[in-house]
Amino acid sequence: MNVHGRERKRAGNNGVFSYSKANDIFRRNPNPPPISSPSTLKSPDQNKLCKYWMAGHCHRGDKCWYLHSWSLGDGFTMLAKLEGHKKTIRGIALPSGHDKLYSGSSDGTARIWDGHTGKCLHFSNLGDEAGSLITEGAWVFIGMKNVVKALNIHSDLELNLKGPVGQVYAMIVAGDMLFAGAQNGGIIAWRASCDTDSFQLAASLEGHNGAVSCLAVGDKMLFSGSLDKTIRVWDIDTFQCIKTFSGHADVVTSLVHCNGYLFSSSLDCTIKVLFATEGQNWVVLYTHKEENGVLILCGMNDAETKPVLFCSYNDDTVRLYDLPSFCERGRIFSKREVRVIERGPKNLFFTGDASGSLTVWKWRQNPQGSS
Repeated sequence: MNVHGRERKRAGNNGVFSYSKANDIFRRNPNPPPISSPSTLKSPDQNKLCKYWMAGHCHRGDKCWYLHSWSLGDGFTMLAKLEGHKKTIRGIALPSGHDKLYSGSSDGTARIWDGHTGKCLHFSNLGDEAGSLITEGAWVFIGMKNVVKALNIHSDLELNLKGPVGQVYAMIVAGDMLFAGAQNGGIIAWRASCDTDSFQLAASLEGHNGAVSCLAVGDKMLFSGSLDKTIRVWDIDTFQCIKTFSGHADVVTSLVHCNGYLFSSSLDCTIKVLFATEGQNWVVLYTHKEENGVLILCGMNDAETKPVLFCSYNDDTVRLYDLPSFCERGRIFSKREVRVIERGPKNLFFTGDASGSLTVWKWRQNPQGSS
């Protein structure tokens, strides 16, 4: 079992989000203006997806005023759409070194997809809605109501980890610890045993007054966001809450930690960049404002290793921002709001939306316009 000995920067399954260039830029210029790249974005109409094309029957063709594409911008391309789930995708996982993709959905099913053909190889009825799904080593974890299902893809061992109260909306692994954030506001921690392929209940972290919506780890700390509009910082060794941040005006929807910086998003239409000074005094270095609520953040590096922040909004779009400028470099469109963004190996990444559609994307080497 490969759960032991590695600390995850987020709930992603492959790759590392590197953001070393940001170390001093936000502090030198704490309010950089949000900029849209003129080479990427087109006229207002061409930034909107044609609803008739999306439904398969736009008769205007190339003369249509609206966009006939699932994406806008250079540097990445869509490889496939995997259809089968009937409701919101809650998790996508590609275990390291494997060619099978796992997905879980609110429709109460989990699916296994062939990584080469895109065909669904296995369909599993979970018996209840999946609230989250991640992978670590040989394990796939599915968060559900009052339980986390742990599936070992090598041995076919299946465990039911008890402890959560209500739906499990977020999970993350840090070293040999699995953390699960639940609907009642609690966070359950299990410690993995490599010798016995088992998980022992280690702690219950209490403090949030609403459901835990997101988790992140970094620098021996666990970060949790909640429907109570707060972010809590926990010491992973002692399981004690060492700081509470109350800077958002609505639900905290997503967290990404990288190189000492914490990116947080909220339905209050903002993305905040926080940094801890001495004494765990977390300060906001920059606030990026949008017209729509932010649902999901995901940090990754493109094919040229440049850091990019993916931000899903409740207007059914995902916007890609170069960091640290927050200059928009592209968009992804979907039938419904994107609820999962997951990075994979070999320049792959995945999105899953509320219609049940799973899309496979790939970064391109030397995108148009780059030197």
